[in-house]
Amino acid sequence: MTDDRDLLARAVELARRCPPSRTAFSVGALVVDAGGVVLAEGWSRRRDPHDHAEESALADLGRGWRAPPCTTVYSSLEPCSARSSRPLTCTELILAAGVDRVVFAWREPSVFVDGEGAELLRARGVEVVELPELAAAARGPNAHLLEAR
Repeated sequence: MTDDRDLLARAVELARRCPPSRTAFSVGALVVDAGGVVLAEGWSRRRDPHDHAEESALADLGRGWRAPPCTTVYSSLEPCSARSSRPLTCTELILAAGVDRVVFAWREPSVFVDGEGAELLRARGVEVVELPELAAAARGPNAHLLEAR
């Protein structure tokens, strides 16, 4: 059995790779199979200034990729439920891929939008686990956004 805390800590560390932004959070994400094998990793602004972490990781798996049973997305921040830069939110991308479990560290604060990704995922049958003991580490690369409020 894989350790959610260790895998989520890896996702949190990926957020430190994000180019800084004043208009978007720095987030890291992993896609992990049932056996604990990391299938993909991503972080915000990895290839494009508008990339989100979950979007980046899922894109590495290919267009139309479908998650095998018991696939988990680990994200340093609750998956987004609203965005203006792309047609699909990370919540919608996770649902479209058939991911059945999401583990995150930090609930999206209402700096840019009111986040409700966890609620939307749960409503569609996805198991959602929040590990708030890693929230402070996930906030670290985003301190400049939080201080500006």
